[in-house]
Amino acid sequence: MPARTDLSLMATMKRLRRNRKGSAVTEFAIAAPVVIMATVGIIEFSMILFVSSLLEGGLREASRFGLTGFQPNGLTREERILKIVEDHTHGLVDGTAVNLSTLVYPSFDSIGQPEPFTDENSNGTFDAGEPYMDINGNNQWDPDMGAAGLGGPEDIVLYTIEYDWPLMTGMLNGFVGNDGKIELRASVVVRNEPYGTTE
Repeated sequence: MPARTDLSLMATMKRLRRNRKGSAVTEFAIAAPVVIMATVGIIEFSMILFVSSLLEGGLREASRFGLTGFQPNGLTREERILKIVEDHTHGLVDGTAVNLSTLVYPSFDSIGQPEPFTDENSNGTFDAGEPYMDINGNNQWDPDMGAAGLGGPEDIVLYTIEYDWPLMTGMLNGFVGNDGKIELRASVVVRNEPYGTTE
């Protein structure tokens, strides 16, 4: 009797191996999550590139306004610059969540450079008590000599904008961290026009 059971079990297994009904459903169940994740990833990545491009273009246009030194009625120069960025991002970027910083430098080659100091102990880093030149006038040594502000005529100004872009879906939050947001950043350097001067 056990031999007959073994034979019928073997026959059943052969029939199941030959039966292709339901294989498409099984294959779809395996492949669908991968395809969906890839599609969502492509859409998310495309939006990140698109918004980054808009931010860069908006900041470029805003810096063109900023370098003129024009003071609009009812707004500060900073508020007008942020408004220009917001307008150029077509409502995709919340202007109130944008972090705009502007630093003024004495020359192009000083951008991102530390304030000069005398390295008395020759260790290559600034130590408290060592003499330094306070280029930005804040009464302390800084690793970046840029002074906050939009500068005056013919000043060099570095505009930097940062924005946390929220992902459209929560599917990729585990991969990006930061509460499902990607930090977007753009910078541009300009020399202000010689406004307010007469020849």
